[in-house]
Amino acid sequence: MSSSTDQRRNVAVRPRNGGAAAVNGFIQNVSSPRPSLNDSLVGDVQAFLIDEDQLHTFDDLTKVNPVTPATVLKCLQARYSLNVFYTHAGCTLVALNPFQPIPDLYSVDVMREYHYATQPQEFKPHIFIVAEEAYRNVRGQLEPVNQSLVVSGESGAGKTWTSRCLMKYYATVAASSPAVSSQDTVERIERRVLDSNPLMEAFGNACTLRNNNSSRFGKYIQLQFDRDQLLVGASVQTYLLEKTRVACQPASERNFHIFYQMMNGATDEQRNDWKMPRSQCFTWLPNSEKQIEEDSFHETVEAMVHLGINTERQRQIFRVLAGILQLGNVSFCPSTNESQPCDLDERSEDFSQRAAELLGIPAEKLRTCLRVRTLQAGKQSVLKPCSQAECGVRRDCLAKVIYGRLFEWLVTFINSCICADTSKWCNFIGVLDVYGFECFQINNLEQLCINYANEKLQQHFVAHYLRAQQEEYVSEGLEWSFVKYQDNQSCLDLLEGSPISVFSLLNEESRLNRASDSKMLRVRLEKELGGNGNISWDKFSKVPHFTVTHYAGKVGYQIEGMVEKNKDPVPPELTGLLQKSDNLLLHEIFSGKETEIPNNKELSKVTVVSKFKNSLESLMKLLLTTAPHYTRCIKPNSDCRPLTFKRKEVVLQLEACGIVETIHISAAGFPIRIPFKSFLQRYGLIAKCSTSGHLDADPDPNSAGVLQPEVEKLLGAVLPHHVSRHDHRSLVHCGRTKVFLTQPMLDLLEDHRKRILSKCAFTIQCSWRRYQQRTRLACRRAATLIQAAVRSWLVRKQIQRWNRAAAVIQDTWKKWRALLKALAEAELDDAKDLAEEDLPALNPVVRQRGSVQLSSFQEPVPVCGWPMGLALASAPSITVSLTATGFQKMISMMTSLNLPSRRGEYKVKTNQYKQGIASIRAQPRGSVKLHYQRSPLLYADMQPDLKSDVTGFNEILLEKTL
Repeated sequence: MSSSTDQRRNVAVRPRNGGAAAVNGFIQNVSSPRPSLNDSLVGDVQAFLIDEDQLHTFDDLTKVNPVTPATVLKCLQARYSLNVFYTHAGCTLVALNPFQPIPDLYSVDVMREYHYATQPQEFKPHIFIVAEEAYRNVRGQLEPVNQSLVVSGESGAGKTWTSRCLMKYYATVAASSPAVSSQDTVERIERRVLDSNPLMEAFGNACTLRNNNSSRFGKYIQLQFDRDQLLVGASVQTYLLEKTRVACQPASERNFHIFYQMMNGATDEQRNDWKMPRSQCFTWLPNSEKQIEEDSFHETVEAMVHLGINTERQRQIFRVLAGILQLGNVSFCPSTNESQPCDLDERSEDFSQRAAELLGIPAEKLRTCLRVRTLQAGKQSVLKPCSQAECGVRRDCLAKVIYGRLFEWLVTFINSCICADTSKWCNFIGVLDVYGFECFQINNLEQLCINYANEKLQQHFVAHYLRAQQEEYVSEGLEWSFVKYQDNQSCLDLLEGSPISVFSLLNEESRLNRASDSKMLRVRLEKELGGNGNISWDKFSKVPHFTVTHYAGKVGYQIEGMVEKNKDPVPPELTGLLQKSDNLLLHEIFSGKETEIPNNKELSKVTVVSKFKNSLESLMKLLLTTAPHYTRCIKPNSDCRPLTFKRKEVVLQLEACGIVETIHISAAGFPIRIPFKSFLQRYGLIAKCSTSGHLDADPDPNSAGVLQPEVEKLLGAVLPHHVSRHDHRSLVHCGRTKVFLTQPMLDLLEDHRKRILSKCAFTIQCSWRRYQQRTRLACRRAATLIQAAVRSWLVRKQIQRWNRAAAVIQDTWKKWRALLKALAEAELDDAKDLAEEDLPALNPVVRQRGSVQLSSFQEPVPVCGWPMGLALASAPSITVSLTATGFQKMISMMTSLNLPSRRGEYKVKTNQYKQGIASIRAQPRGSVKLHYQRSPLLYADMQPDLKSDVTGFNEILLEKTL
């Protein structure tokens, strides 16, 4: 073991009590190690490692006793062998890469299980626990409300996959309401946030020696939440894309994924449009025969569609990428005359022609810009042919600037699609996914910047957790013995310190208007920084280089080409040519940035190192304003073989990221620290403390002295009385201005608070429901009275209308009856007509009861009586008269009348239904006349005719002819 490991062996930790460790005396710093203590520690380690069957049950490494690299390593190996890949290490989560798909480990059901759990910490360790803890902090509005999920580790440790799982988790549990009205919004936000991942991975990730899906850029994804903690948008910030990979791929590595996706997934029609026949090979696509999971062209195109990139824009993007590949096949031949540009062979002429057509620029101008450079001599421009090497550099520079600007445009477009308006979101959870620590056989400026970023993240962890927490314990009056840890501040001073550092010397060399000299730069580095113990040189190496001792190990950097990469020059004639491109996308990308020739002062501001350093500093400032959650990804083996655990490689990573020190501090410390004022504001209702007069005061020592008794009173009400004072101090400690809590104590406080809030909510609900019920009853009674009044008013109005209508009907009926009576009297014969006829006098008895007198006739004549009138015979010599004084009397008489005859029999029958009717009016003389006391026209309602059978009570006949 190293010296730092020997120092860590001098630390002894006792088992935690109920998930928390005691503070007083739990960590002892032994200044002079004694053999008995070392022997005891070795014995404890051996005793712990003997019971290997129980090692996999330690889901939190703080439960390991004693905590040493050997015990931690053995525990992780035992869990890894049983396909358990996540383990808690105090405030951090250790994630081991299985290098194979694990079914149902990241399903939607598992996400919801952790999301809806009352205590997710009681579940098995998982990346979803870290995600849910950050999400609940946002919901609880605990300061700082904004959260950051820092995923770190070496290249190939699984950082990209972990970040992808975190984004999918929030897109699932924090999705908007699935109502029909908001379905389009849900589709636009969650789907687009998730689809931004495969698109950026296709353009920014590549297959390297250590990882098939290595991120060649850093990104900080800011997931935006509204006041209801629903996901409403996201934004992406990127850092240092490795553009040099477009034109220069290390041995046994590949270019960016998007180029191989185009080669493997394009249709014949697309290939013809891109001028990429299947038989053509490309210089910038090495190892194209290697097939990996990320070579999914269909998934990338589908993500473009969901993000709103239409078919024509996709065509423009792919034509630009195809033009870059054709540009890589262009090669230059040295010119026989130095005053003439380099020559192109026949194949390169064809490749340059294709590249020019795909990029939408004239082919001849493209060849001229690649082989001739323009020098400014005052106000005049001088053309100078380039050497063969310079032509290759300009070709590579053109490809890099096109790809870099295309990537920037893509990120800007994604942000425009998924970023919400500032008025719609109030909090965020950031997911940081940067390139892991890298160490290759040949390392240059890219690896230096990548490892510098990892040093900054490690320093953030050290400053935020290892150092700041322990210093705060001492300042707050806790009894604490410092745990020693590896601080990388000296390495950061070497790289970015002031006034002299590696970056400052590199920028100074880049500002000089001359060709760089790697040997001279090495001499300056050795002269200026030779006193720093983190930098060294191999004096026997012929290649100029320097070696930096990083927190994760030593890395040697090659100086050759580092200054040129730091300058990252773009010839203005190339940019001007692209501004005039017929490709609308290229024209849009380059027209926004004017071509300028930077002077010496401006050149120092645009170096790669200075831009990356500034962007990284802004990221660190953002992280300091949020509550960080650390996930340490560990790579079990360097060969990416599934379920293979190499102890030596793992222990180096554990020591580099300070896992053992983290476990020590987490086991003995208090991860939650809340000021008195915030503590009483949130938990004051538990003890019903009247602290309104003190809560407005500033948390200075005077006000803290007033609030401290209230805090202790509250804690006394929460903690059980049978718990001893020593156990109290292991769960919670009151400092001078803050309350220090363990996770079990925080859970206990939250449980009490939830119960009280539930009771208050129940009381409010009861009162509200009682009020609602009384209001409903009063409204119902009022409605009943109103309805009764309205209905009575309506009935009265209806009756009045009926009365008025009845009166009108009666008046009309009376007028109609009077009219009919007048008409009937005018129609019937008068009494004068009857007096002129010589009619036989009727017997008074017969007149009273009704009589029928018949003249002599040779044949029987039927006499038919109608209910309201009379039908008589048709013989002209026969007169029949019928007189009746009562209607019922007449009917009964006529139905029973049977008159004798000398020659036959006269029949009397009713003619109510069957007999035909044929007369309207009496004939003048010699006809049969009907004499009735009342006019029969009062009851007539229709005109009888000769053909139809007329029946009915209301039809009155004056005359019937048979």
